[in-house]
Amino acid sequence: MRVKNTTESVTVDLIIIGGGSAAFAAAIKTSELGGRAIIINEGLPVGGTCVNVGCVPSKTMIRAAEAHYRSANHNFDGIDSSSRVTDFGAITRQTQELVDELRQGKYIDVVADDPNIEIVDARATLSEPNTVLAGGCEYKAKNILIATGARTYVPTIPGIANVPYLTNDTLYALSELPERLIVLGGGYVALENAQMFARLGSSVTMLQRSGRILKTQSEEITSALRKFLETDGVDIRTGVTVAAVRSSPAGIQVDVSIADHLSTTIEGSHLFIATGRMGNTDGMNLEKLGIEIGKSGFLVVDDTLRTNIADISGAGDVIGGQQFVYSAAYEGSLVAENVLRGMHKKRDYTALPWVIFTDPQLAGVGMDEKEAGRAGINYEATRLDLVHVSRALASRDTRGFIKLIRDVDTDLLVGARILAHEGSELLMEIVLAIKYGITVDQIKSTFHPYLTLGEGIKLAAISFSKDVAKLSCCAA
Repeated sequence: MRVKNTTESVTVDLIIIGGGSAAFAAAIKTSELGGRAIIINEGLPVGGTCVNVGCVPSKTMIRAAEAHYRSANHNFDGIDSSSRVTDFGAITRQTQELVDELRQGKYIDVVADDPNIEIVDARATLSEPNTVLAGGCEYKAKNILIATGARTYVPTIPGIANVPYLTNDTLYALSELPERLIVLGGGYVALENAQMFARLGSSVTMLQRSGRILKTQSEEITSALRKFLETDGVDIRTGVTVAAVRSSPAGIQVDVSIADHLSTTIEGSHLFIATGRMGNTDGMNLEKLGIEIGKSGFLVVDDTLRTNIADISGAGDVIGGQQFVYSAAYEGSLVAENVLRGMHKKRDYTALPWVIFTDPQLAGVGMDEKEAGRAGINYEATRLDLVHVSRALASRDTRGFIKLIRDVDTDLLVGARILAHEGSELLMEIVLAIKYGITVDQIKSTFHPYLTLGEGIKLAAISFSKDVAKLSCCAA
């Protein structure tokens, strides 16, 4: 990795502000196309949110919590097992070791020998649309990519500035397991971590402002997932307005009103804020250059990822919307291809999968029923409960269901929602079907090994026209 901090002026093909997945994908694509790129990064280490304080540490600790939980909680006769968390700090230290390993191996080492990519460790500001100042050096390029990511949105609550709250930036570095964790929020970050800490032994209370968790998903999904989380000991309270927070001898006190009438105080040892994200667009002189900034500080871009200033683009979490590491990489690469080749290729999220890593996992792609209806599609939906999947029966875990939505006129899938253990692994068959136009009938006629969860996709496809409870095994 080359780190360049000089007082000279440097001209390249693409200046990238930020150091996460979008930034590295853009730099690598620029080099592949014969151009030169400079990554200017400050804040989180290279790798951005995902590898440092997001995907990698959270999913590692979720797996640790699952291993602990399943050792002590299973449905098989004749097996007596138990599990204890003897050193929570060892879990977070092992997690950090993997973070360090992947940051080095998947980011730093990947560009270390590329002469067309330089990395600058400095704060970047734009002095004009084609010029960036950083570390005492002036950098010029015909095109600039802003890929500065996002951070936790901290709501304006009386007393919040005076209490030691946690965010995803600090949660996975704790050396001691929180005794009583209060979680503000009801989105995927809140849900994943609430369940994870509850399984590891924390007493967890989740406070959600809206009437239900995951408010963008159907009530059918959220009510089922809520029951599973509550079974694991998460105390979920919805319709909550937080009036104030303050420190107490035991840690934290949160004054709330529930459904606008019941006032109470929630006490905990730690407070974790997961109330959404905001774009990292401040402090770069963007407003003075006339670059449009939208709600919650997210950069406004068009479908080619350009801002209202033609030579400045945005990619990754900083533009809001789909905040996934894989969509960020796609966007970064798309920007590089567009600007170096003079193209105006549009982003396409038609077959973009997403996963919430609770247990059971919630995975989705494409439209749900409401979205299909709004799009004017003559749709049909089917739901297969996992009690009809032999693999789930053999595993003694029939929690959840597979829901498919198809266009009746074309027999093509337009979306799916899966609530299942390892639901993420079931999703890709549907993603490929949507992307490449595989019909429901073709899925039904494809071999699926018996006693796999994947057979559930075939059974769900069959359930559009048949009662699967009346089928023989192997979906015959």
